[in-house]
Amino acid sequence: MATSMRRELSNGPAALVAVDAALSTAVITPVVVTYWRITWKLMDIYILPGSQVWSTVASLGIGFIGLFMFTLFQHRFKRYLKPRKHTVLYYVMSRSYTAAFAYSCVNSWRGIWNTMDMVTGTRSPTVAASVVFGICSLASMKTLRNIIAPPIAILTDNYDGYFEVPTLFRIGVRDGTGSWLYVLDSFFSVCIIGSLVVIVWRGVWSLMDEYIYPEDENTSAIMSLVIGYSVVLLAFALQPAVKKLVNKINGLKRILVVDVYLLFSFFGAVNVWRGVWVMLDNHFIPDAPITSYWVSHIACFGFLVLLNSSNSILVRGVYIDAEEDGTQCVDFPCYYVRLLVQKRKRKKQIRIDEEGKEMTQIKIEKEEKTEEINEKMLLTSENGDTTISNKTEETLNSSKIV
Repeated sequence: MATSMRRELSNGPAALVAVDAALSTAVITPVVVTYWRITWKLMDIYILPGSQVWSTVASLGIGFIGLFMFTLFQHRFKRYLKPRKHTVLYYVMSRSYTAAFAYSCVNSWRGIWNTMDMVTGTRSPTVAASVVFGICSLASMKTLRNIIAPPIAILTDNYDGYFEVPTLFRIGVRDGTGSWLYVLDSFFSVCIIGSLVVIVWRGVWSLMDEYIYPEDENTSAIMSLVIGYSVVLLAFALQPAVKKLVNKINGLKRILVVDVYLLFSFFGAVNVWRGVWVMLDNHFIPDAPITSYWVSHIACFGFLVLLNSSNSILVRGVYIDAEEDGTQCVDFPCYYVRLLVQKRKRKKQIRIDEEGKEMTQIKIEKEEKTEEINEKMLLTSENGDTTISNKTEETLNSSKIV
């Protein structure tokens, strides 16, 4: 999304910001989590269910290869799929792209998550150490913001940047997409940064499993929902104050404040996801046949497509901490209603500009016609004066002859 557009959206009316936050937390996020849980369950059923090790290896392969290819060939998708040239084809192909990308995302997360469970176990000290390692690694590379997810961030299915997958070093932007450096950049962004994000999520999630009513999953899920939504709502409420603070500082202090705020918001997001996820496990999935999984999977994706927010299910690209100017680095990208209002305003402005151009053109045409009429009248007047002058001369000559 363009910087000017984001700046305009982030400075939107407080009422629209509140509506976007409510829509993200109450509508889009539960559907996104449901999609992920059902898809994850389908992977458990269909991908080598007889062997956890080989199932995990298969998910890692599907996930990493898929995400790597989508990152590597992003510019080709953008080049060949033009929304204004082939509208129907673009719509079908772009949503199919999102479905395939989401499938790769779920598999990569499932593969990394299961690998960590098998390699490091679920003992609290080991899990806590993995969280610290992941957070420190991401913070050292200024990529900690990549741990945020709905309801802190949602994505709409806009034409601009639909196939864009930012990489860590942005080599594709500077040096083209055919170099080996771009390939390495894509690999590092997908496999290293992506894995660290999953490690942090898995660690915090596992600690919540360990310490929030581990003997009662239903109560644990409710507590996660309460904690998660409380933290998320508080994070939204703190945005104006954090924006003022970020505007006053710079350098390392600015990055530190941004990272602390992102970690706080992330803690809320993890608990929201865990609460919805465990609720689904306890009240829906145990009694649901495979047909119900597929119906739920398709229904959730279809609902998000109709809502124009199917990209919210993707974990895509690498973003840099405090990369944006001003307060945008702590502005949660939950632009839905504000984006609709902005589009309507721009369309109205374009229509006004076009009407103004038409009026100007009409005025110019009228002026040109007036000038033509004046020129004709002037020529007629000059011709008339010449005729009178000739007649006068003829009369004088006749009188002289007489």
